[in-house]
Amino acid sequence: MTKVWITRALPPEALDALKPYCEVEVWPLETPPPKSEILRRIGDLDAMLTMLTDPIDAEVIAAAGPRFRAISQMAVGYDNIHIPAATQRGIAVGHTPGVLTETTADMAWALLMAVARRVVEAHQEVQKGIWRPWGPFVLCGQEVYGATLGIIGFGRIGQAVARRAAGFSMRILYHDPDRHPELEAQLGVQYASLDDLLSSADFISLHAYLSESTRRMINSETLGKVKPGAILINTARGGMVDQEALYHSLKEGRLAGAGLDVTDPEPIDPSSPLLNLPNVIITPHIASASTVTRQKMALLAVQNLIAGLKGEPMPHCVNPEALTRGQAA
Repeated sequence: MTKVWITRALPPEALDALKPYCEVEVWPLETPPPKSEILRRIGDLDAMLTMLTDPIDAEVIAAAGPRFRAISQMAVGYDNIHIPAATQRGIAVGHTPGVLTETTADMAWALLMAVARRVVEAHQEVQKGIWRPWGPFVLCGQEVYGATLGIIGFGRIGQAVARRAAGFSMRILYHDPDRHPELEAQLGVQYASLDDLLSSADFISLHAYLSESTRRMINSETLGKVKPGAILINTARGGMVDQEALYHSLKEGRLAGAGLDVTDPEPIDPSSPLLNLPNVIITPHIASASTVTRQKMALLAVQNLIAGLKGEPMPHCVNPEALTRGQAA
C-alpha cells in the first residue's frame, strides 16, 4: 500500500480527498516532528506532506527509500527543503502559491496600520488600567494616508499590498530583480533602486523570496540608509533581516517601529531584546492564517501530492525536471 505521512493535522476535507489514493498517517502533535523522527520514517514512505518548519535537508532526502517520489509543502516558500538533492533523486517538490496572496497582504497591512497607529501599545495601556487624558501628543503615531510605501519584492503578494495602498492615496515605490512596466501603469507604482526606496519610504514592506541575495538584506548598512522615522514590515522571511541591526536601529530611533510576522529563528529567542521594545509588534508567522485560506492551501497541497504519487506533473511544482529524472530511474 502506498504510504504518505503528513507532518501536521489538516482540514478534514483535505484528508478525505487524499485517502482514496494512499494510506495516510498524520503527526498528532501541534509542534513539528523532530528531524530524528523524519529520518526514522522516511525510508518506508512513498511521499510526505510537509510544513515550512520541517527540516527536509540533504540528509533527510538521502534517507528516503527507493519508493519515495514526492514532497508536497503546504506553504509558498520551500527554503526548508534541499531542492537540488530532491531533484537529483527524482523527487518532485510541490508548494502552494497564489491561494494565500490576499490573506498575506491583509496581514502586512494589519501590521502596518497597527504599528503606525500604536494599536498594541494603546491596548496594553488599557489592559493595565492606564487611560491617559486626551492630549495633543498622547499615543501619536504615523500618518498612513498620503505617505510613501516601499515594497521590496513585487510578486503576487507585493502587488496585492500595492493595490491596498492605492486606497490610502500612497506614493508606491517597488524594488524587484525585474522591472514590471505594465504593472507600473496598471497599479500606479514606480520602480526604484534599493537605496532610493530605503531613503524615500515612510513604510518598507518585505515580500521577496529568501535567497542568497536577499538573506540579511536589511542590515546595519541598509538600515543606515532608511528615511528617519520609517516603519519596517516583514511578512516574507525572517532571514531577510539582521535582527541585531534591526534592534539597534529601533533603539536609536532611526526606525520608528517594526511589524514582524516572521523572525530568524522561529520561534524567536525569548531573550531577544526586540521583545522588550514597545514599538515592535511580533506575531507567530500567521500571515496566511484565515480559515478559508488554510483550507485552500491544504487542498492544493493534496492535489500536488496526488499528482506526485501518480507520477504526473504537479499543479504547482518547484522542480518539474525531477519528474523526468524519476521516470528515467
